[in-house]
Amino acid sequence: MRLALRLHPDSLCPAVTEIDVRIARPHTGRLVLSYVVTGKIAELSLPPVTSPARAEELWQHTCFEAFVHCSAGDVYYEFNFAPSTKWTTYQFDGYRSGMREARDISAPAIAVQASPDVLTVQASLALDQLSGLPRDVRWRLGLSALIEETGGRISYWALTHPPGKPDFHHPDCFAHEFSPT
Repeated sequence: MRLALRLHPDSLCPAVTEIDVRIARPHTGRLVLSYVVTGKIAELSLPPVTSPARAEELWQHTCFEAFVHCSAGDVYYEFNFAPSTKWTTYQFDGYRSGMREARDISAPAIAVQASPDVLTVQASLALDQLSGLPRDVRWRLGLSALIEETGGRISYWALTHPPGKPDFHHPDCFAHEFSPT
């Protein structure tokens, strides 16, 4: 499945033509997200690829995000993936509340490929480790990206944007429904 991210109406990003996310479910309990950025990749501020490791505040620079929630409660998870292969995972008790590191989730496998016209950041997630979400209801997925250009301009991309400033945690952003199994 392929879903297009949309540029927030208050953002500008002449370097990027489009961002698509390809979603694959190779087997039960696993979700693979491939963020494909098309445009002038040399005009993006990208950190060098390093050894994968948990890191904080990835959202301050080019970063790709996934949010997982279900309608049976307020708990949701946030995953951040940087083009450096740094990552982090948080669990929330409700909308922007009760944030804590989700330590019971294994590190996502992250792969990065870049060419002059395309940047791909692929992350493989172990959904079966999301203990805060029930398995007997459908889940909702929010996909987003924060893109920093070499001049420092930041743009915000998501499946959908609620009115007002960019807010990837807003319930409206959880726009793709899927089965956890």
